[in-house]
Amino acid sequence: MSRSFNKEAHGKIIYFDCYSGISGDMTLGALLDLGLDLDRLRASLAGLPLRGYRLVAEKVTRGGLAGTRAQVIVEERQQQQRQLPQIEELINNADLPGPVKATSKAIFNNLAEAEATVHGITADQVHFHEVGAVDAIVDVVGTAAALHLLEVMAVYSSPLPMGSGEVQTEHGKLPLPAPATLELVAKRKAPVYGSREKVELVTPTGAAIITTVAKEFGPLPEFLPEAVGYGAGSYELSYPNYLRLLLGQTEITTSFYTDQLIQLEANIDDLNPEIYGYLMEKLFTCGAVDVFFTPIQMKKNRPAVQLTALIPPHLLPDIRNLIFTETSTMGLRFRQAQKVMKPRETGQVDTKWGTIRIQYCPNPPGEQLFHYAPEYEDCRKVALASGLPLKEVYRLAEHLFRNNHQ
Repeated sequence: MSRSFNKEAHGKIIYFDCYSGISGDMTLGALLDLGLDLDRLRASLAGLPLRGYRLVAEKVTRGGLAGTRAQVIVEERQQQQRQLPQIEELINNADLPGPVKATSKAIFNNLAEAEATVHGITADQVHFHEVGAVDAIVDVVGTAAALHLLEVMAVYSSPLPMGSGEVQTEHGKLPLPAPATLELVAKRKAPVYGSREKVELVTPTGAAIITTVAKEFGPLPEFLPEAVGYGAGSYELSYPNYLRLLLGQTEITTSFYTDQLIQLEANIDDLNPEIYGYLMEKLFTCGAVDVFFTPIQMKKNRPAVQLTALIPPHLLPDIRNLIFTETSTMGLRFRQAQKVMKPRETGQVDTKWGTIRIQYCPNPPGEQLFHYAPEYEDCRKVALASGLPLKEVYRLAEHLFRNNHQ
């Protein structure tokens, strides 16, 4: 999703300093080293229907610099090969926020397309070996979850160093950089440079992650750094082998940002009405930002429904195919769209019946909060547990939140 800051907008950004390359485990290590709590990340990953692994992290020292080494310990080494539809199904069935699902699937889609180009097949035919393994799935989904937990609004990256030599894969020995890695950086037109190191500095997983999530590649942007994290690589090099991340705020205090989206529309006059609810759920699961239905009159004065979906541009192929599969429409319209939003943060209030999360728009220090809303699902649970009317639970949550932010 392409997201731009306006002169009045504010939010967190993160810079990937890939001076020693990037891999999935280096990314997780660096995000944890920034200060993200390991238990929070584990709790988020628990929503993924994937078992037989442990995510661990330890403090290490490389070349005199301290950092974090993250590892996914897999119980069963004979891991199954997976194709893209299986991985997408795994993510779709996960109890994860929509943005985490969308980012995870986008990373795997980009990787599948790169592998397909390399092997001369379609993306759905790609058999993921190393990248289909449990540890790589955790690396990808964990990265998407960590960026969401840290409330990162934009990612920037340095140019990528390309190692040399060869690497052993399921297909035998391949030259470095790996063919899929080169395909990913070439498609994204990410800047690269050579390195004398005879190791794999940028792995296919790392390349898929950064070419998907990075808004721009280049020098360090102008912002106010707040934290630095170092994620250790697995190789001992002649210098500290880390992925370095800088997390901070945009320099200008802001109040809104703009997402670049695609607006899809279809007029449907011959679909069973019971299907629309199911279709909406599928579209949101696939990563749509918004979905709504509008009653319209078509030719010959026939009543019909106009389907409208706002989606990130990279999801156009997936959502287009979903609409053609699940509905009777034979044509779609789409156009570029922009969505202007205030930045959002999540707080919480505690009641004797449970915690209620609050979505709110942060204001500059000293200004009163005007935009906040309790989460429906949390209020529903408290209403059921307490016997209070749901509207009273909403009032209670709002009262507690206001008192905490006066």
